[in-house]
Amino acid sequence: QVQLQESGPGLVEPSATLSLTCTVSGASITTRPYYWGWIRQSPGKGLEWLAAIAYNGNTDYNPSLKSRTSISRDSSKNQFTLQLTSVTPEDTAVYYCARDGTSGPYYWVYWGQGTQVTVSL
Repeated sequence: QVQLQESGPGLVEPSATLSLTCTVSGASITTRPYYWGWIRQSPGKGLEWLAAIAYNGNTDYNPSLKSRTSISRDSSKNQFTLQLTSVTPEDTAVYYCARDGTSGPYYWVYWGQGTQVTVSL
């Protein structure tokens, strides 16, 4: 059973860099052909995909956020990390990490429970 757990600060000041980590158990982040991603949901809005990292380390980003977003991984710890720079209150959201399934890339099947991030002074 694949399990994902997000961790990070619950409160971030405007203009700071947000860093979130997803710890994975029950599967290796280097196992092909899977993608691992970050998705968020802001209050009153739908789900928004932010970034993904593939089993081979290739990365992909939402074009609207690409200039502020970075995804990386630590295979030895079976973790992957999201960094979002220059945050504003509009980045307040529940952030989820996820893994896709066998239906194709970015069809997210396994999800973490989500972590609330609030951007405020």
